Amino acid sequence: MSAIYQHVGIPLTTKKEGMIYWENLKCWSNKSVDEYDYKIEYLKFEEGSCIPEVLHKHPHVAYLVDDMEKYLKDADEVIFEPMEIAPNFRIAFVVKDDTYIELDENTAPKE
Repeated sequence: MSAIYQHVGIPLTTKKEGMIYWENLKCWSNKSVDEYDYKIEYLKFEEGSCIPEVLHKHPHVAYLVDDMEKYLKDADEVIFEPMEIAPNFRIAFVVKDDTYIELDENTAPKE
């Protein structure tokens, strides 16, 4: 397995200036995790968001993975099934060792 650290996701109760809206997820996030030295993704969830409620209150750590299926099988629990949120990019959320983890996968054909 190969996992590359992406960011820490921190839920907020109020929006920060400059956040962008993800219509399909009903949440706001900063434009880039690279805006902050610590690679932080700030998130403000709207009512009706498909992201599990537990992640509206607890941070998560995100990894880019080469094969999401391996990580889904290895998880203690899958709390958000894989969803394509942008062309050739999908996410899922799992629990592993009592930690909330976001799995990110680029699904574009490899050349």
